[in-house]
Amino acid sequence: MKKIMGLLAVLPTSAMAQSVDEPEIVVTGRGLDDAPGDRVYDIVTLDRARILDAASGRLEDVLRDVAGLQQFRRSDSRTANPTSQGITLRGLGGNASSRALLLLDGVPQADPFGGWVAFPAYATDRLGRIRVTRGGGSGIAGPGALAGTIELESMTPGELAPLSGSVAAGSRGSIDGRAAASLVRDGGFATVSGAYVRGDGFVPVVAGDRGAADRPAPFEQASGAVRAVLSLDNATELQANVSAFTDRRDRGLDFTENSSEGADASLRLVGRGAVGWSLLGYLQTRAFASRFASVGAGRASTTMTLDQYNVPATGWGGRAEIAPTFGAVAVRAGGDLRVVEGQTQELYSYVAGNPTRRRAAGGRNVTAGAFVDLSAGRESLTFSLGGRIDRWSVANGRLLETPLVGGVLTDSSFADRSGWQPTGRAGVAWTKGAITLRSAGYRGWRLPTLNELYRPFRVGADATAANAALRPETMWGGEVGLGLRPARQVRMAATAFVNDLHDGIANVTVANGPGTFPGVGFVSAAGVFRRRANLDRIRVRGVELDAQAQSGPVEARLSYAYTDAVVRDPTLDGLRPAQTPAHSAAATIGWRRERAGVSATARYIGRQFEDDGNTRSLDDALTFDGVITLPVTPGLRIEARAENLTDVRVEAAIGADGVVERAVPRTIWIAARFGG
Repeated sequence: MKKIMGLLAVLPTSAMAQSVDEPEIVVTGRGLDDAPGDRVYDIVTLDRARILDAASGRLEDVLRDVAGLQQFRRSDSRTANPTSQGITLRGLGGNASSRALLLLDGVPQADPFGGWVAFPAYATDRLGRIRVTRGGGSGIAGPGALAGTIELESMTPGELAPLSGSVAAGSRGSIDGRAAASLVRDGGFATVSGAYVRGDGFVPVVAGDRGAADRPAPFEQASGAVRAVLSLDNATELQANVSAFTDRRDRGLDFTENSSEGADASLRLVGRGAVGWSLLGYLQTRAFASRFASVGAGRASTTMTLDQYNVPATGWGGRAEIAPTFGAVAVRAGGDLRVVEGQTQELYSYVAGNPTRRRAAGGRNVTAGAFVDLSAGRESLTFSLGGRIDRWSVANGRLLETPLVGGVLTDSSFADRSGWQPTGRAGVAWTKGAITLRSAGYRGWRLPTLNELYRPFRVGADATAANAALRPETMWGGEVGLGLRPARQVRMAATAFVNDLHDGIANVTVANGPGTFPGVGFVSAAGVFRRRANLDRIRVRGVELDAQAQSGPVEARLSYAYTDAVVRDPTLDGLRPAQTPAHSAAATIGWRRERAGVSATARYIGRQFEDDGNTRSLDDALTFDGVITLPVTPGLRIEARAENLTDVRVEAAIGADGVVERAVPRTIWIAARFGG
């Protein structure tokens, strides 16, 4: 870090001393260029203007612009339990771990322990581009891209302002403040940014189901990041990132607080000479804590049932890559390593409000792989072929359960396991004038998370046990697509796809309460006992439609996805995976001129089932968001933003007792934005 700061200090003098005869130094802060063969696949790109146009200012809402991309639950990171915020694509739901690979400047972002996403860590003001690749098998991105890849990229020098920020006040005592400072020179740039948001929250349980125990669910979240990008010579840049976040929220009941915090650091060297290359190393630390409560008759009282007081985890790894070109063939080849370890530490088996037992469970997962990706273009044809091979291991798994006073109840060490998994994809695109035809096939896989292997959890009265014997998920898929560009600023695309997921991990119902069950303890008569398990197969068929058009200051975007997902397994055969809607759509129309603008966004999510048995249904919902921006001075704008403007009931969960929770109600913001 001292070396980085020293390099920052000499940036201005280095730029002044540069000879005018030397080649111009162009510093981007990004990784290697997109592969030419990427046009073969179904890719949606969100630019900075669209990222900043989200009414909530939250990353999870920005991602909802891509139909078929969803979290496990409909709530956002102000009220959802963090462990429910995994992301996936193409109807491959069924549990809360991410089945899509999320990257920020090349670094994997899923929680090392649980595979969920800490959305409060990502202030959208820091992002310059989001690139979503639907469909698995992206070997160059790393392991875990089962359903697709989501690439977040930080701002480039042209998007930075010396000082920028915003202050917003919203419904229910909400405050959102963000600020950033940047220094840009010919030889590099540096940014420092911070964000803070809090609110008194709303009552998650719908009005007709509430009792005396229900109350608003407050939240408080903050994040900060420091980034420096330096030119080491005319073709090499060093990118250094350090970030941290903290997140406090609860579920609108006593004894349901949860907290998350973490810090990340990464260094990346990128060479852009005759042969491109990249070296990346990173370290992640996380800590999570969550308490759970049972609700008494008539929702009049709550009682502690589980205190996961500490779930620490770390992740570290790196990758090395080269990108030579041989005639018309562009190559990307290299290898990567990711190591994650952590454990859940919890108090359980409560009697008269006091815990009687302690549990600790966890382990270590490792994936190491090598990849090659080839892109070739000739006249109107583009080809893509890529693959990787990974060695995986699940090790050091242990479960220790003890009474708080003396003795040992369980002391189990789970057998270490390892294996090999291939990843691959291939495709071709043919372009003639304004028409592009695409076809691609792929295979992907995902290793069970430490959370799935070792951590039990509760949602209301329902309890789910972990399963240390889970096998990796694997998927085969294929797609065909049609792209149209009838005008320079008009794009349309349609894609039909087929996915077959084998050994998909789901939360499977075992029994109804009341009773005491292994791995979770007592479940009341209002609850259900479930256990994580591998399903034989989940078959998904679907269609995705995307369109974007611009005429002068007016821009419109549309995204729609239909998925027909069916479980093929003796226990759940013919049923639909939990939390998987058949229809989802997003449409935005906006007008922007200089620094003034108006935009309206409609989002639709279809009916979906809460549970694996398809007995509890969440209604469909159509919501509307809006943003109005007015310039006051050249450097200051006033914004009025509305989330769920018509205050539609968006059902987020249904308990075994029939109690319904909702996602965010109507929320109004008034904000002042300055700088970029």
